[in-house]
Amino acid sequence: MTNPMDIITTPKVENVRMLDRYNIRKPSLGNLFLTTTHLMFFDSENKKETWILHMHIGSVEKLPLTTAGSPLQLRCKTFRSVTFVLPRERDCHEIFTSLQQLSQPVHMEDLYCFNYLSSTESPPKSAGWGTFDMQAEFKRMNVPNDQWSTTLLNKDYDLCDTYPRNLYVPQSASTNILLGSSQFRSKGRLPVLTYLNHNKAALCRCSQPLSGFSARCLEDEQMLNCILRTNPNSSHMYVVDTRPRINAMANKAAGKGYENENFYENIKFYFWGIENIHVMRAGLAKLLETCELKSPSMNNFLSGLDSSGWLKHIKSILDTSWFIANALDKGISVVVHCSDGWDRTAQVCSLAALLLDPYYRTIKGYQALIEKDWLGFGHKFSERIGHVAGDAKEISPVFTQFIDCTWQLMCQQPAAFEFNEQFLFTLHDHVSSCQYGTFIGNCEKDRIDLRLHERTFSLWNYMTNHKNEYLNPLYSLEACPRVLTPILAPQIIRFWRDMYCRFENDVHPREPLSDLLLATCDHSSSLEDHVKLLQKRISALKQQLADDSGEKENSLENTEAVVDNKYLYEKASGINEEIKSPSLEGNKDLVKVTSHPLSASYENGLNNLITADQLSEEMKSVALDWKTLRNIEECSCSTPFDHFSRKHHCWKCGDVFCTRCIDKNTALPGHLSQREVPVCRPCYRQVLRSNSIESP
Repeated sequence: MTNPMDIITTPKVENVRMLDRYNIRKPSLGNLFLTTTHLMFFDSENKKETWILHMHIGSVEKLPLTTAGSPLQLRCKTFRSVTFVLPRERDCHEIFTSLQQLSQPVHMEDLYCFNYLSSTESPPKSAGWGTFDMQAEFKRMNVPNDQWSTTLLNKDYDLCDTYPRNLYVPQSASTNILLGSSQFRSKGRLPVLTYLNHNKAALCRCSQPLSGFSARCLEDEQMLNCILRTNPNSSHMYVVDTRPRINAMANKAAGKGYENENFYENIKFYFWGIENIHVMRAGLAKLLETCELKSPSMNNFLSGLDSSGWLKHIKSILDTSWFIANALDKGISVVVHCSDGWDRTAQVCSLAALLLDPYYRTIKGYQALIEKDWLGFGHKFSERIGHVAGDAKEISPVFTQFIDCTWQLMCQQPAAFEFNEQFLFTLHDHVSSCQYGTFIGNCEKDRIDLRLHERTFSLWNYMTNHKNEYLNPLYSLEACPRVLTPILAPQIIRFWRDMYCRFENDVHPREPLSDLLLATCDHSSSLEDHVKLLQKRISALKQQLADDSGEKENSLENTEAVVDNKYLYEKASGINEEIKSPSLEGNKDLVKVTSHPLSASYENGLNNLITADQLSEEMKSVALDWKTLRNIEECSCSTPFDHFSRKHHCWKCGDVFCTRCIDKNTALPGHLSQREVPVCRPCYRQVLRSNSIESP
């Protein structure tokens, strides 16, 4: 294992300029710091910090010397592009050399996730690794059943080392058929079940056959026939080859290719034109070049977008996915493959399931979909993302396209998805961050061999703890059909500005609409929770008053009375003032209410005693008014807000803070549910003090 400290020769460089292509005449001036995990630029004049994780750096390039100094350009896997101008060429070269090694470790053991230490309040590393279970997911689809069963042939990854341990195959497929089909498929990736629709139509995935120009395999033909017979509602099925036909024909010369229609009965074959990883990589590079144009005209931008072919690629993936989903919805089983079955096949199988099954459009379901079709079935994340130094030709934005296609569907059906755009950003960024072990390795076997569940933290646990940030306020399961029907006309496919131009300050609204909606929903939720508690307290107070004055029966007859909120806050906030009022003078029984605990019955069935001071504390613990997100330029810690800095409300005081200042969650006394909610650090300490005082 390499010690990062041995790589860093220049930890700090002063008087560095950070260029902004929208404001070239006024660059930021500050100091550049190189740590073992991040590159940090601090602009002291504007009090702004720019943090870049080493693992997010895709390329480092030294540009030609200028009169201002030696430029160093970084391009990140999160689509951030930044140029630093260092005053001395020697410092620039040393930073350049260090970043090249830190951003591209040679060994898996050097990745960030193996050294990442979470806060002391976080759960153990094992938390989150049990979130997904392959057997439980197939059981949700009612598998195994009379037609589909589990095979143990791959329990030690002997049948196919890039497939999961548990495979689901037709009940009628014998061991000889499974072994023969595996030997006839590239990398041993035989056809297996990945999704079973409610109408018994099956979606299976595999790799291309080793057919060459004339080879055939009886076991593979029998395997597809077994899949066909699992569906009693259709006399035929489809085999979808996601590649352009010419690409599949070219593979025949290498002894691979596609199925010969003459050898497979009752099967219809379809080719779809999704390009290979090399074309996709080149397309993304052209797209980013277009996004980085210094002074783009409308014509330059549109022609650059068109020449990249990116939107065309997105459309071809969606077209193929909808063809598959539509066939399954009509009761026709489908077998899908590309070349090796871990790139284009993963894209279209997961998107087809997303269109068919509302469960996969929830936060938990979408994570399960990624675990099953991407992690389980061997998408080569480490090679496609470039986690470690290796062949650059293996890097390709396959998963980025899947996230983009999901966003396209979200734009068309905003109420159909439980998660929001921030959820997709977090997923996309942490695939390359290597902060968590979830996406490390190329298959399930790799992750087991690396013992990631023991040695690293899980991304799913982190996202579960921040679930409130990912909720879509518009989500409504009842308002959307079970099967999503996408509109795939060319003019509907959109350029995702917030993803590919995320770090460009001058092309975004100051407050995204989604953030405003989410803040409004959070505020409403907090107030509703607070009102429920106050209603409980008022009912208990009325009951206590009735008991003490001997008017219990009369009080029960009036439990439906409506209590005015203004009266609650003006009167019930200080019971001592109420006692002093003329209307209550002389009533000795009411004085007992202030000195004796009040009984309140919570929804959980427990009786809790509360004093007047505690009641007052409950009402103070929830912010009634939240500050607007508009026109707030910096946090109280002096961190400036920009379009990609998330603004958070403290649920106790209602102020707005940056992510770093609102890293605490606690239950507020004024909430009936007692769920943990985000609070700022001062409020967190205040709640802790109050709890310690109240504790016996």
